[in-house]
Amino acid sequence: MLRVQFIELHEQPWFPSSLRDGITDALQFGFNLFKIYSPIAPLLQSALDSTRSRSIVDLCSGGGGPWLDLSRKLQSRKLVGDPPGLQIWLTDKYPNLRAFENVRTVSENHIAFDPGSVDAMKVPLELKGLRTMFTSFHHFSPEGARAILQNAVDAGESIGIFEATRRAPSTIGLMFAWVLMLFVCTPWIRPFRWSRLLWTILVPVIPLVLLFDGVVSCLRTYRPQELREIVEKLAANEYQWEIGEHSRATGEVAITYLIGYPRACVPEIH
Repeated sequence: MLRVQFIELHEQPWFPSSLRDGITDALQFGFNLFKIYSPIAPLLQSALDSTRSRSIVDLCSGGGGPWLDLSRKLQSRKLVGDPPGLQIWLTDKYPNLRAFENVRTVSENHIAFDPGSVDAMKVPLELKGLRTMFTSFHHFSPEGARAILQNAVDAGESIGIFEATRRAPSTIGLMFAWVLMLFVCTPWIRPFRWSRLLWTILVPVIPLVLLFDGVVSCLRTYRPQELREIVEKLAANEYQWEIGEHSRATGEVAITYLIGYPRACVPEIH
């Protein structure tokens, strides 16, 4: 199955922000419900420990991503005299501020957010820490994907890319099942909004857009070999790259990952 560079509707500048927030809220509910990224916590922990980083800058965070679950699993290496804890920053080009605020509140301020528009290809230098992207790297063309990685390299920051979508009929089938579940689960998405019920059940714009964008996401997702080809064209001789698929249990979703870090910091990836 060849990769295609279709557009996803909710990422377009002209897409109504209220509906975009409804899309990212639904995706966030799925992250919290299924915890599909839980298995990659050891990969993140190794990168954090080896780089001695106590900060994560999450790019293209949508409604908050998998951080409510992952933040409980991660603990930063604490140096003598350093304040405790791991600081996680959520960012997005089109930030869902109400969702970000909800995540911050639920996490008891362990997760913060940047309220401005943050472009993954031009991350402000003041946002320092391990950069991460979950189910969003496929949004970018090969040129854009290289620009994201090169920007991290130029800033001297480590970066971790993680994708649960795949170019596979089974994954596309899961998208149909998830969209059907929305008709049942939407009343339990928090914070509750009548407008979400309107655009999900009475006028099913959110499910239809999610279905279209979900299928397109699968068709756009990079395979490990394609990620290697992108990395080979970077000006990053001083960086080490780990690329592969991570799955520890039969039937568990295989997570495609790319982790890059300065060669001076060589994490033990499990």
